[in-house]
Amino acid sequence: MNRTALVLPVAALVCVALLMPTISGAIEREEKTPQRVPRVSTPFVIDGVLDEAEWDHALVMGVNNEVRPGYNIAAPVQTDMLLAYDDNYFYVGWRAYDPDPSQIVAHLCDHDGMWDDEWIVIGIDTYDDQRGGYEFACNPLGIQGETASGVHGDGGSWDAIWDSAGRIHDWGYSVEMAIPFNAIRFQSVDGDQIWGVDAVRSWPRDVRYHISLYPRNRDDNCYRCQMDKLIGFEGATPGSDIEITPTVSAIGTQFREDFPNGDFGDVDDEYEAGVTGSWGISPNLTFSAAVNPDFSQVEADAFQLDVNRQYALSYEEKRPFFLESSGTFEGFYSRSIASPNWGVKLTGKAGSGAFGVLVAEDDITSLILAGSRRSRSVLLDERSTATAFTYQQDIGESSTVGIYYTGREGDGYHNRVAGIDMQFWPVNSVHLEIEVEGSQTDYPDAIDHPENESSDYGQPEGEFEDVTYAISLGRFTSGLDVYANYSNTGDEFRTDLGFMPRVGYTHSEVGVGHTWQRQSGSWWTMLNFGGSYTYEAYQDETPRTRGLNTWFNYDGPKQSDASINTWIGKREHAGEDFDLWSVSGDAGYWPTGSLFVAVNGSYGEYIDYANVQTGTAMSVEPTVEFKLGRGLSARIGHTYEKFDVDEGDLYSANLTFLRTVYQFTPRMFVRAVVQYEDYAYNLDNYPDVYTNYYRPEESGLATQLLFSYKINPQTVFFLGYSDGHFGTDEFELTQSERTIFAKIGYALVL
Repeated sequence: MNRTALVLPVAALVCVALLMPTISGAIEREEKTPQRVPRVSTPFVIDGVLDEAEWDHALVMGVNNEVRPGYNIAAPVQTDMLLAYDDNYFYVGWRAYDPDPSQIVAHLCDHDGMWDDEWIVIGIDTYDDQRGGYEFACNPLGIQGETASGVHGDGGSWDAIWDSAGRIHDWGYSVEMAIPFNAIRFQSVDGDQIWGVDAVRSWPRDVRYHISLYPRNRDDNCYRCQMDKLIGFEGATPGSDIEITPTVSAIGTQFREDFPNGDFGDVDDEYEAGVTGSWGISPNLTFSAAVNPDFSQVEADAFQLDVNRQYALSYEEKRPFFLESSGTFEGFYSRSIASPNWGVKLTGKAGSGAFGVLVAEDDITSLILAGSRRSRSVLLDERSTATAFTYQQDIGESSTVGIYYTGREGDGYHNRVAGIDMQFWPVNSVHLEIEVEGSQTDYPDAIDHPENESSDYGQPEGEFEDVTYAISLGRFTSGLDVYANYSNTGDEFRTDLGFMPRVGYTHSEVGVGHTWQRQSGSWWTMLNFGGSYTYEAYQDETPRTRGLNTWFNYDGPKQSDASINTWIGKREHAGEDFDLWSVSGDAGYWPTGSLFVAVNGSYGEYIDYANVQTGTAMSVEPTVEFKLGRGLSARIGHTYEKFDVDEGDLYSANLTFLRTVYQFTPRMFVRAVVQYEDYAYNLDNYPDVYTNYYRPEESGLATQLLFSYKINPQTVFFLGYSDGHFGTDEFELTQSERTIFAKIGYALVL
């Protein structure tokens, strides 16, 4: 064990623990009396106008507490939320009053694209267990957005099929929602259910006001423990709860043969049909399956700079099959499954426990070959089967203990990981987490055999195993935050279905920060200062990184925000210690409700990994987004990065991104995307071996034109064109490939 790296966090953890009794205590919460949601006999017409007589019988809840930037003060505008249900739907109506409706910020946009507008959202904890839930939101025009958390999902990528509409009036706006019970998971009980509920109206004016259903305690880290309560929903049923989505896609691609001077070859046609389905066996249990599934992503991953980087890059998951109940699967990086033939998944909740099982067959084995000093991404043309299992047990009001397993098996290859994760909240503001994992790995012949001279992957031969463990303790309040953590990852620990590009090191960190908040009317509404000290070492106790980090964050008028971060310390590379420092920051604001301006940047002394020396690096990333009328929007961004060493320039990089959308209706849009990248390398300042990888100048251009018609997130029609260009100092930017594609998907809800 690395004793040097352990001294700092152990001492800090002891100090934090000793301070806990004096600086924190249990928070007394108000016991909420459930309010009854009435059943209605006639379904509502969802047109954005609350004119049906049944709305007169709905439960009316006032959303009138400003919780940001002001702290539990009277809201500047009035909002009413109306609730009702029948056997199949949960109905939510909104009346959002406004003293000047001409200032309402609302645009036509794609599903989940309305978060920069005004919006209203209802949050529901359908199990009333304070562990997760759903949020359904709309802007004033009824454009939808939703999130699922806890066992239901892992953030804002989850999509559901539900109905909504909104209207702007001379007194404000109104919204109607119809959420089918088969779109959510809830308690399987006879009689009444009790749900947690919250509602928030986001009202952007001089600042972005957040207005809540009830006053909130900022020192209570259990948000769902503070929710108001609803009672009712007797007889609510998800019905047969079967959803089947067949898809058909066609793609035609041409590549330029004998690039860059040859002609385009014949069109490579590919036609694919697939089906994805789910069955809610009960309100608590869901089975999903896919055969030749539609795991395609219409919009390619955005470019990321990877020059002078040591470790593999991570990409966000957007594929529907993996997003459903994704919060259930601890430590599972689904993007490691690159080209699945089929997949099955079973998720559920039983009492105070939640579980999930996933199995998928992958045509391509995607590996991140981790190391203590660098990692590599490798794609092997070999089939493998991936398995993930997890079980989480609730303990008390907020604590949990979970066990999990991920494994991948192939020809002459396996990686198996088992772990336990324990999260405790001994009091409301104090969090303790302990995690332990063990792995067993045997890489295929193409990776670990020493006679494979064509690839130096640096991985152990034969079967190997190792462990990783971590502990963290912190106190988090609306004012003072104090934390300490320690982790130890063995040299031969691997998690091929997780994302861990670095292994073979220990990490220790202690930090403290303080936040001040105030209501609008001044030059600031939030200030946050803090600092931390980090110490990292390799398993042989050689120090890797040690240094001091400080930060400052600011929120103010015009929805402005800014941050500044500094770092100064030492870092080891190739057996040498280097003194490094950096300053980075970002800032953004909305001059109007239709214009956003932002900039990110950094400057400092960094390591030149190619030459084992230091140099000065600078990056700047300005972004502008504007919206014209209801339907036209454009976002343009540029990244400039430059690295200088004592001998002169090392490299410079430019990335430019333009995305323009015209939204005809809530269901139909046309989008054009252009991404351009340009690199310049001074090979005189690189070792000779790099002439095999870099040219003095390299450039790339990717374009895409897409027409989209969506009835809902699964019933879609796409028709598009994309192409790619590449150039160097020896030839101009030349089109290398071009593609036409189409896709139809139709969701059958039974």
